[in-house]
Amino acid sequence: MPRCVRQRAPPMYAPSMRRIERRLFTINDEIEALQESARLVEEELTFHEHLDDDAQRDAAVSGRPLDRADARDTGGDVRRFERNLAQIRQRMAALQAKRDRLVKRL
Repeated sequence: MPRCVRQRAPPMYAPSMRRIERRLFTINDEIEALQESARLVEEELTFHEHLDDDAQRDAAVSGRPLDRADARDTGGDVRRFERNLAQIRQRMAALQAKRDRLVKRL
């Protein structure tokens, strides 16, 4: 019958590293990935805000149904990217708070 073996640290960390230190490294990696995601979403949001501004202006000037529909669509895109960015920032804040708690336990 196979013997249960206690799980060791992931191979990317030294086996002598304490569990709390491994968790800190993992959290820092997640925060770094979220910062990159936030940067990309901010750039996309800026792009969509420019498109929305143009679409809103076109809808106000021309009044055509197609322009109004386009303005609604681009406005929805902007709101979706704003929600996405807010969710990323909330997750980063939660991870940073968790990291701070772990640092205090060191």
